[in-house]
Order: sequence, then C-alpha cells, then structure tokens
Amino acid sequence: MKKFTRRTFNGLSLAVLGSLLLKSEPTKGEKKSILRPVPVILDTDIGDDIDDTWALMMLLRSHRVTPKLITTSFGNTKYRTRLLAKLLQKINCVSVPIGLGLSPLNEPGNQSEWLGNYQLQNFNGTIYQDGVDALIETIKKSPEQVTLLCIGPATNIAEALRRDPTITANARFVGMHGSIKRGYGGEEGPAAEWNVKMDPTALQRVFDAPWECTIAPLDTCGLIKLKGTQYKKIFKNNDPWIKILMENYQAWLPKASWLSPKPDFNSASSTLFDTLAVHLTYSERFLIMEDLPLKVTDEGYTVLDEINGRFVRCAVGWKDQSAFEDELVDILTNRSGT
Repeated sequence: MKKFTRRTFNGLSLAVLGSLLLKSEPTKGEKKSILRPVPVILDTDIGDDIDDTWALMMLLRSHRVTPKLITTSFGNTKYRTRLLAKLLQKINCVSVPIGLGLSPLNEPGNQSEWLGNYQLQNFNGTIYQDGVDALIETIKKSPEQVTLLCIGPATNIAEALRRDPTITANARFVGMHGSIKRGYGGEEGPAAEWNVKMDPTALQRVFDAPWECTIAPLDTCGLIKLKGTQYKKIFKNNDPWIKILMENYQAWLPKASWLSPKPDFNSASSTLFDTLAVHLTYSERFLIMEDLPLKVTDEGYTVLDEINGRFVRCAVGWKDQSAFEDELVDILTNRSGT
C-alpha cells in the first residue's frame, strides 16, 4: 500500500478539502440557500453514552448535510438499531434508511427504559440486515463523494474496507476518535479513548486506507458541555424533537454509572463528544486544526509517530468553543440555517 507521507497526505487533503469547501462553505456574497449539503453516512454505537443521541439529532437537523444511511456498530447492534428506529419514527425521519452492524445482539442497554418493547417490525422505513453491505453500496452508487461519519468504534468501517477496499475512492472518513495531548475532562496527557480502545485494530485499518481522515479527539470534543443559558434553551424548549432528546437524557442519566459527579438534569448536559464530529463533516470553523502523523497502538492510544505515523487531520484546539456551543443549540432547536 502506498505510504502516506506529508506530501502525499497534503495533496490528497487539499484536493478533498477543496471539493468539500466548494460544497459546504459559502463564498463572499453567496447565499446559504444555494449550498449543496454534504452526503453523510453515520455509523454509531448509539445506546451507550447519550452523546450519540444528541449527535443524531444535530445531524438530522443541520441543513449542511444529507444523511444517506445510518448504521449501528460495536456489539448489541439489534438493540441499537431498535433504539435508532424508534427515534427516527418519533421525529418522523423514516426516509433515512438504517442498517444493522456486526454482532447483532439484543441485550438491554442504557436507553432501554425509553425504548420499551419497540421492535424493528414497527419501523416504517428501510432496514438493511447487513449494514456493512449497505454502507459499501451507498458509497459506490453515490454520484458525489460521501463523508463517512463514525462516532463509535470503527468495527463496521474496517469490515467494509476488508470487503471492498475501493470504497476509499468515493469517501472520506470523519471520526470521534483519539486523544493527542489531553484526555478526558481536559486532563493533561493523552488517554486511551473509548472508541479506539474498544477496537484499535479497526482504526488501524481505517488509518492505513488511502483516503482523507479527520478526527475530533478528546482534546476538543471532550470539553463540550451545555450549561447555563445554552442548556436552558434546550431544557425549556417545547419542540417535539427536543422533548424526545430530553426524555432519553433523563432515562439514560441514572444508568451512567461511570460519571462522577453526574450532571444535574435540570441545569447541564453530559459531555457531548460526538457533536464535534458532526460539525467536522461540513466545517472546521471554531477550531484549530493540524495535520499530524498518528499511529494507533494496540492499547488504544493515538500517538505521534514521525516515522511510522499516517497523517490525520486533527481538531487539536478551540478558537471559539462557546460559539460552537451556541451554534449547536441553534441547530438542535431548529433556529438556524446551519
């Protein structure tokens, strides 16, 4: 396989980013209404941490993207797909097809209380039993480059690359993965981030593939929380989508045993890691971006390696985190054309 040096990465990165910017970033005097949304496939481990549900709502409400398919990943995928299907049904978004990822178990999860006895046969839209195959076919049949948005372990993506390596010709990868200089909660020093740690081999395969890769690491995404006025705009909103989001957050919070202390449901969100990856599908606004040579270790770390690393575009810092959070609230409450 061709080695990804700084020169080869920059050539690919500039070409791909140029194409993306032509589609999603307005030029001076250009009206937002003529922008073409970015085609996106979402791969999610929804149903463990609640940030996947926030990210799903953000993705579906943003005018900057067009969801083409949503697949569920990383074990227990039947439970995850049932949850996804009920969410889509409740917000009347059944036109977006969904697919079961690998390991279709159906064990209870952290949002099972809200899910109840909802079954896949209750879903009025399209469900693919082989979500990986659906992902491959969606990419190959798309007339435009597809952005593959992965907000869980990259298990499905690695399997798609194994089955058909040619998907890289019509796709780019954006993921919520890794930790460069800061870990959870902004702690100094890198951490073995969950999505990487649960399947490091999968992300190694993703980074080995000849396509552009962009990640939202803990350095930036691990700092996103809504509180104060920002959270009140969500909490007090009567929009049906927001009501469903808050129902899930409230049902999930007692199950989040790893959180200490837990946020107060009435005043703050938990950490919304995955929302930054959604943002990166169409924009790098608000962020400090760097192209870094990364290597994925077997222990789940994303380490800098000038010799053996592959160049990955990384959101390493914030220019304006508060402005991003304001925009997130506007998207979720459907008050923005963003």
